[in-house]
Amino acid sequence: MSIKVYVPLDSGAVALGADEVASAIASKAEKIGADVKIVRNGSFGMYWLEPMVEVETPRGRVAYGPVSTDDIDALFAADFLKGGEHKRYLGRTQDIPFLKSQSRLTFQRCGIIDPVSLDDYRAHDGLTGLENALKMSAADIVKAVTDSGLRGRGGAGFPTGIKWNTVREAPGDQKYIVCNADEGDSGTFADRMIMEGEPFVLIEGMIIAGLATGATKGYVYTRSEYPDAIRIMNEAIDVARSAGLLGASVLGSGKAFDMEVRMGAGAYVCGEETSLLNSMEGKRGVVRAKPPLPALQGFMGRPTVVNNVISLCSVPVILEKGPEYYRDFGMGRSRGTIPIQIAGNVKHGGLYEIGFGLTLGEIVEQIGGGTATGRPVKAVQVGGPLGAYFPRELFDTPFDYEEFAKRDGLIGHAGVVVFDDTVDMMKQARFAMEFCAIESCGKCTPCRIGSIRGTEVVDKLERGEESELQIELLRDLCETMKFGSLCALGGFTPYPVLSALNHFPDDFKPRALDIAAE
Repeated sequence: MSIKVYVPLDSGAVALGADEVASAIASKAEKIGADVKIVRNGSFGMYWLEPMVEVETPRGRVAYGPVSTDDIDALFAADFLKGGEHKRYLGRTQDIPFLKSQSRLTFQRCGIIDPVSLDDYRAHDGLTGLENALKMSAADIVKAVTDSGLRGRGGAGFPTGIKWNTVREAPGDQKYIVCNADEGDSGTFADRMIMEGEPFVLIEGMIIAGLATGATKGYVYTRSEYPDAIRIMNEAIDVARSAGLLGASVLGSGKAFDMEVRMGAGAYVCGEETSLLNSMEGKRGVVRAKPPLPALQGFMGRPTVVNNVISLCSVPVILEKGPEYYRDFGMGRSRGTIPIQIAGNVKHGGLYEIGFGLTLGEIVEQIGGGTATGRPVKAVQVGGPLGAYFPRELFDTPFDYEEFAKRDGLIGHAGVVVFDDTVDMMKQARFAMEFCAIESCGKCTPCRIGSIRGTEVVDKLERGEESELQIELLRDLCETMKFGSLCALGGFTPYPVLSALNHFPDDFKPRALDIAAE
């Protein structure tokens, strides 16, 4: 019987040499006559250990990492195919502390199964949620999602059940489910990880959304920068269709749902739902004025659910184990689990799924292990390039939508980017304005012009030109952008700028004066 050896196909692991490691293991096994089956699985999200190789043994899967091609001969010599000791030995995968301390609901199978094996997915309780949903009325499915407390995992945290119910009740002979997989925030990779490592959970979540709302067609809109995710999603959709999971009669129920992948061209603003819909329709990716809401007039003017990848992937476990089970995780109005993506200058960068409520300090220092450089943490940006910078003084903030809002921050897609004490916060503020200027769709004046003026003002600040006046002008620009922009691109750009100004005022002192003083 073949010995299963797991080597991730996740593009993060591949970037670190996983393809070469898989080839080297296969070549060595063939050379010595070992009966080895290489399984390309998803990643568990522990990127400092990638490529992480696992071997199936009688005592469970045993991990080694990070493995390079230079380690292969020594691994075989150490009898790693039987779980032998080696300098890369990590013990049983499930006992690795970073993984063991998580509450994996959405990512429960990612890294465990062959991503495009529907049999593997079923063997790990996949499709149980869908099978339950097929026995329920549309209203009951919506009620279950509503009662679970699930909120949008893409930004604003809008209650998923309310959005679904709006589409369910909207008149229309054709309705759509659109998955927003246009993951463009810095320090985020959860969408990519689950599409590459467990695509069937997204397919299952979208079918359930279709059953709940009366939609019969779904689209996954993702980035051209995600070729592996696109390839794996398309392969999984083909497998699902061949197995009767998609098509005119989902699992023989007589209820129709089919889906496809659409690729965007990499515009950041197309992460905003109405720009995304315009892009899908073949139009320029510009923001639409609201109302009408996409739930009433979305794709092709029809009622449309637009949900983030993680929102949809969280639905199957709710239908499998019940809304109360899911709701028991978290705090306040933030229920369930959140896949936190830890990145930047950090020792243990990766994905950590846990119930809402951990403090920012626990995430950065205990789970992330502090900075990779060993220097003190100066700032942490949560929520992508438009998220606020939090200083150490705010490390007691619980990871919760409302708690972050109280401190002028936002969780967004739950990307956490760490900076040590060498970061220049004036340059970070300038980057936010410049980013907005480059990525603006140009539809509204506050975003289009305000971001350019903001970049110019920070440049004047750096030159020491009337500093107090420039800071006053920068704050005024932020106020205009925050309340005058059509969408979150212009509306949220003030978050990083104002937080940098408020929490790190010393970084905004005139540089010309500093040079003169030296």
